[in-house]
Amino acid sequence: MDRHPIDFLHPRYWEAQYQLLRQGWDMGYASPPIKTYLDQLRDKSLQVLVPGAGKGWEVKYLFDQGFKNTFYLDFSAEAVAKFKTICPDFPANQILNSDFFSHHGQYDLILEQTFLSSFPKERWEAVAEKINKLLKPGGKYVGLLFNHDFGHSQPPFASHPETYRSLFEILFRFKTFETATNSIKPRAGREIFFILQKN
Repeated sequence: MDRHPIDFLHPRYWEAQYQLLRQGWDMGYASPPIKTYLDQLRDKSLQVLVPGAGKGWEVKYLFDQGFKNTFYLDFSAEAVAKFKTICPDFPANQILNSDFFSHHGQYDLILEQTFLSSFPKERWEAVAEKINKLLKPGGKYVGLLFNHDFGHSQPPFASHPETYRSLFEILFRFKTFETATNSIKPRAGREIFFILQKN
């Protein structure tokens, strides 16, 4: 029996989630609000990072739509293996099986899909700062956040809109920050769609 406290920041925890086939985080396709946003982008040369990509449905969608400078990042080897079966033609050198905080690069766009919510709230400021650092000047952080606190002690961690505003307002300009109108039914009215631009 493992007597160590659960470490949500360690790959071991996330390996177990994939091995147990827990599907609550996995829709099986790209999230509709994110897909709608991506469908409006015309510049397919953008450098895009999807951190904590998991099975990588948004990554696959980007790649299939011709965004060839898209990078998958996840520190779970199990997640990477599953992504490779879903998108076997994705370039191996754009699959980053590493820790987000150790990653270095410069991106035009970073997509958020249940990434921030995988971290305990005391780590959110560090996540926001790292995202800002990875973005090029004028780069955008875009995606979805749950708009309410789940009130439990394991992922997903979430909060209220004012908490996110105070977290991001120093580092980013708010371009869009509103309740998503095309979430999947179980998440309807529970997600904020946002577009933040690096200051």
